[in-house]
Amino acid sequence: MRMSDHLTRGVIALAATIVGAAAAPRVAPAQDAFEIQVYEYATVPKGMWNLETHYNYTSRGTTIGAGGLYPTQGQQHLTFELTRGITDHFEMAAYLVTSHHAGGPIGEIVGYRFRPRVSVPESWGWPVDVSLSLELGFPDAHYEENTTTLEFRPVIEKKFGDWQFDLNPVLARALKGPGTSDGWEFEPNARVAYSVTKQLDLSLEYYGATGNVTRWLPGDQQIHQFFPGFDYQFSDKMVMNFGFSIPGTHAGDQSVIKMRLGVLFGGGK
Repeated sequence: MRMSDHLTRGVIALAATIVGAAAAPRVAPAQDAFEIQVYEYATVPKGMWNLETHYNYTSRGTTIGAGGLYPTQGQQHLTFELTRGITDHFEMAAYLVTSHHAGGPIGEIVGYRFRPRVSVPESWGWPVDVSLSLELGFPDAHYEENTTTLEFRPVIEKKFGDWQFDLNPVLARALKGPGTSDGWEFEPNARVAYSVTKQLDLSLEYYGATGNVTRWLPGDQQIHQFFPGFDYQFSDKMVMNFGFSIPGTHAGDQSVIKMRLGVLFGGGK
């Protein structure tokens, strides 16, 4: 084979690699299609269980799979999150993550997650309510290029009459996978809600991903999504959430519908 042929093949291979990397869908916790939720301060009461069922559908996302990842457009996800209140201010949660993508099986198990969370007692008299969450995830490589992930989520909450404000300045990183060397990434979440009635809250949620905490991505590569929606409380032990996405940039999935049903049960104190 001539040297020119080797050079031509090398150039083609390099171009294919660059194009593939550019087209690869980025899956970030801020745009996590399995659990799209801004955490509120309160933990599950001692001795009780909380089962949250998350259903999310991406109607407009990536259409080309790359790097072993499936295209996100048309994906449906059903995640079961079971939480136990261990003490008045400490809970443990486990997640079973399932998915359906175009041409794939329904209800395929694609990951597991485990999460402890502790809350600061209100009796301490802090000006804001605070809790801290740490989540270890084991996603399937077809949905997240990093197969072991870690998330640190502070939860900061303040209420003013019928208004409630929640901020989750999330830090996340890969523990196993090609993104391990990227370090900690900043993925802020926020929620503002207004209580229309005792049962109905109108809300606006925000989810972002800006890149490494010290090296932010260019603005057009950052993810900024807004989810107008509502929470409806059927009873003291059952609440439903609904929202739909409005993208702030062209990065990430562009149209997502999310729903969540939470049911509290068990003996309590």
